[in-house]
Amino acid sequence: MNKLEQAREKINKTDLEMAALWVERMAAVKEVSDYKKEHGAPVLDSNREAELLENNLKAIPDELKPYYAEFLKAVIGVSKSYQRDRSSAEKGYIRLELGDRSYDIAVRRGGLSYAKDMMNLSRKVLIVTDDGVPKQYAETVATQCAEPYIITLPQGEKTKCLKSFEELLKLMLEKRFTRGDCVVAVGGGVIGDLAGFAASAYMRGIDFYNIPTTTLSQIDSSIGGKVAVDLDGYKNTVGAFWQPRFVLVDPDVLKTLDKRQVSAGLAEAVKMSACFDKDLFELFENCDIDENLEEIIRRSLMIKKSVVERDEKESGLRKVLNFGHTIGHGIETAENGRLCHGECVALGMLPMCSKEIRPRLLRVLKKLGLPTVIEADIAAVKSAALHDKKSEKSGVSIVTVEEIGSFKIEKTDFGGLFDRLDNYLKETAI
Repeated sequence: MNKLEQAREKINKTDLEMAALWVERMAAVKEVSDYKKEHGAPVLDSNREAELLENNLKAIPDELKPYYAEFLKAVIGVSKSYQRDRSSAEKGYIRLELGDRSYDIAVRRGGLSYAKDMMNLSRKVLIVTDDGVPKQYAETVATQCAEPYIITLPQGEKTKCLKSFEELLKLMLEKRFTRGDCVVAVGGGVIGDLAGFAASAYMRGIDFYNIPTTTLSQIDSSIGGKVAVDLDGYKNTVGAFWQPRFVLVDPDVLKTLDKRQVSAGLAEAVKMSACFDKDLFELFENCDIDENLEEIIRRSLMIKKSVVERDEKESGLRKVLNFGHTIGHGIETAENGRLCHGECVALGMLPMCSKEIRPRLLRVLKKLGLPTVIEADIAAVKSAALHDKKSEKSGVSIVTVEEIGSFKIEKTDFGGLFDRLDNYLKETAI
């Protein structure tokens, strides 16, 4: 390893340590935010900002003082943004800040009926849905569009393919869509991924709106801009990063879902709480989940929003959202549709957490009615994991949780990953 590689390795190690410290800092910021809200104090505190700059700069070498001051001001800005967003989220509104790709997320019951007040639908609109979504949802959106075209695809992961992608593009071409027109997804993660990818590619990119109708998509896949289709049975192999213009989360549409689908979606919220928010995890442990569903959705979106803002294209911190996914995707491929995505993620988390917290995680999964035993063919799981899009020639970055509310990201080879899986299976077989 030459000096350049050694220096980069030090930077990578330091960045991971800083990510973990940043999570701790933001937990403290949350406490500050709660106190300010309770006592009616303003988010902005100029005296406190000046004090932080003065005190922290004392320990910095003179050469680095200007750079550290710039860094600290950015950190303070993030803290203020987080506090503002926590306050606005309670009003059903969240802002995802990505510069010129920023957009709003509305969490509003009944919002489907006044989507036109939040989105620009005064143009040609391709509304993409599937036959598992109540047709009135797409029709409600269509009545608010100037020139709507609804396409209803078959339900299921098999729809997320290049053939369906081509079908959407051809329909837009046939209806003479221009760069000024848009695509609206009304459905779960499959429809959101497919419709978003079509929007990203048509005429090199047109506006995309997402109206998620499943718990999983409302909590996780509807924001962040990751759009894709599967190829030869491997998930999300062909895709892009294409941020929506707006995301409308209407919790009322979840009333038509069966309990299994709701629970499968909540696996992603459990994942995020295990990594970032011990209070949210304890809510799963101790409270009625149905009564707190809207709060779970908001808090999960806040976590993902915060991560995406720091790492839009999954070069570092955003990898933490893959907790449970590498093995989970392997299980999903091996099961060939028998289990939902969220159920596979739930199983994928178990080998990646410590023995100390595994009983707590198992109790939450059982409370939600999620599977807790890996029954898939392990050889097939490992084969699929090798083809996972997050894999690299030298191995894979894995996320582990040793304590609820914190995480570690580490690089390992596939032997190390599979050793964790094998060891877990041996432990649970005793």
